[in-house]
Amino acid sequence: MIRIEVEVKGESDLPFTKLFEFKNEDEAIFLNVVEMVKDKLSRNLKLNVHEVLLVYCVYLVSETRLHKSESEIKDNSSKILTRNNVLIGVPETLREITFNITVDNLPKRIIQFVEPIPAKHYILMDSGVNGTTNRERL
Repeated sequence: MIRIEVEVKGESDLPFTKLFEFKNEDEAIFLNVVEMVKDKLSRNLKLNVHEVLLVYCVYLVSETRLHKSESEIKDNSSKILTRNNVLIGVPETLREITFNITVDNLPKRIIQFVEPIPAKHYILMDSGVNGTTNRERL
């Protein structure tokens, strides 16, 4: 059985919770959806928030079954997806993700990712001031 409760904090007006729960006989559905997301990535299409959460859930299930430590899981989480893999606004929406995960008969784990997809910071400027336009801060 797979049960993952996901709490997401990002932009202040968008916190939400999502639940992924699959019994052993339903795991094939979970894996089918994962294959669709992988196909989308292979065609250089960008993922939405829910698809990104699914990717992280698959990663957590896999790493949990391999008995990886929480620190290993967290350290590698930032290598899974980049800004180029996701739609605009996704990194800002997923600034902090807390996973409450139960896989098979393994102990329940709580794992938190903080800014797994680095968000760019912007400075909005009036385009009439000093001949400048809206620019991205590096």
